[in-house]
Amino acid sequence: MGRYLGSSCRHCRREGMKLMLKGIRCEMAKCPIEKKQRNVAPGMHGWRRGRNSEYAVRLREKQKVKRYYGLFERQFMRYFHKAERIKGNTGENLLQLLERRLDNAVYKLNFAPSRKAARQLISHGHIYVNGRKVNVSDRIVEIGDKIAVKGAEKSKKKIKEQLETNPSFSTQGWLQLAREKAEATVVALPTRDDVQIPVEEQLVVEFCSR
Repeated sequence: MGRYLGSSCRHCRREGMKLMLKGIRCEMAKCPIEKKQRNVAPGMHGWRRGRNSEYAVRLREKQKVKRYYGLFERQFMRYFHKAERIKGNTGENLLQLLERRLDNAVYKLNFAPSRKAARQLISHGHIYVNGRKVNVSDRIVEIGDKIAVKGAEKSKKKIKEQLETNPSFSTQGWLQLAREKAEATVVALPTRDDVQIPVEEQLVVEFCSR
């Protein structure tokens, strides 16, 4: 599996907004978006940010979503074609599928500080779904799935420390968390309101359908 080894902040600077790729660290004063001298697109001509063309506007929306969820192009297009085959609004179907990825669910449960950290937890075997170890982060969770932490003391300690970093954290309505047991149940499908990134999904559909 490929990995992006460059700077995560570079993606945020290119999109001109915080994509929360480093979790709570993105809210600190050291974030480049907070610094006016660094809040420009990467590259030597980044300061020359003029008016985007119609193509560029749609491209940026697609890239924003892709980078927010940590996907490569082939992965993203696979989700898009799957969303096309589902009845209803293709854009909302796409965002719902991305929200239902296991790494996103683990992040939304505050088991990990970021989606990248959530993928590492899953690949290292710390996460169980319905009593079985899962090491594939792009698994789509269904209603009724139970997400739990491995019974090993090391795994439980790691998740407990993460939960204690933000005791006021509240999960979204489609996830039901038992904080003491570090277990959760998917009680509904995520809605459009559960998507925390500001994106115009219709522009993404227009770009990918061209």
